[in-house]
Amino acid sequence: MLSPILEVDGFNKSFYNHAQAMRIPSASDVSLKVWPGRLTAVVGPTGAGKSSVLNGVYRTYLPSGGRMLFRTQAGSQIDLAQASDHQILDLRRAEIGFVTQFLHCLPRRGAQDVVAEPLIARGTTLAEAREKACSLLDALNVPERLWTVPPATFSGGEKQRVNLARGLIARPRLLLLDEPTASLDPLTTDRVVSLLDDLKRDGIGMLAIFHQPELVDRVADDVVTLNPPRG
Repeated sequence: MLSPILEVDGFNKSFYNHAQAMRIPSASDVSLKVWPGRLTAVVGPTGAGKSSVLNGVYRTYLPSGGRMLFRTQAGSQIDLAQASDHQILDLRRAEIGFVTQFLHCLPRRGAQDVVAEPLIARGTTLAEAREKACSLLDALNVPERLWTVPPATFSGGEKQRVNLARGLIARPRLLLLDEPTASLDPLTTDRVVSLLDDLKRDGIGMLAIFHQPELVDRVADDVVTLNPPRG
């Protein structure tokens, strides 16, 4: 029987406001599952904690409560809420990827090398990693003349395409997507949908935030609706 790759149970996150000496809730009692080969979409109004859930799974910060059980390639379960920093870094390198809303990369590095970096970190040769990076950049409609140019000079939509290519290239077992098509034109959005379908066919599980209902209808296999936490 197929097991979920990720099972979130009772996730909570709050932030402490030192100026006002009070805790501000960000996400409350969130439970969901992500299955291999399926995309779970997280929807809800602004302030419901959608990004907090993704950042909690990726361990950008620690959750305030709940469990996040991740099933590894080897078949063991790790509670991401309790895992050590070393374990989290290993999982990010090998099994969990995150496409955020903004591209963060070293300056003066060409787009193809920014995209190739996750593969190189896994031991892929520079030549092979660059070849795959260029193939993805082409698939996402990034002009070839920009492949060797640092993305810092790109438009918002071009940066997002590079960001997507970087997140997709390593084909992690669990892929987190925070509004991956927010800055994209309809043609490129269609290409992204096609790439996500390819990932599903390869058994990759995805947890994604989309604000466009029509896009949720197109790509989501499961939908989780969040409500703003009560103060």
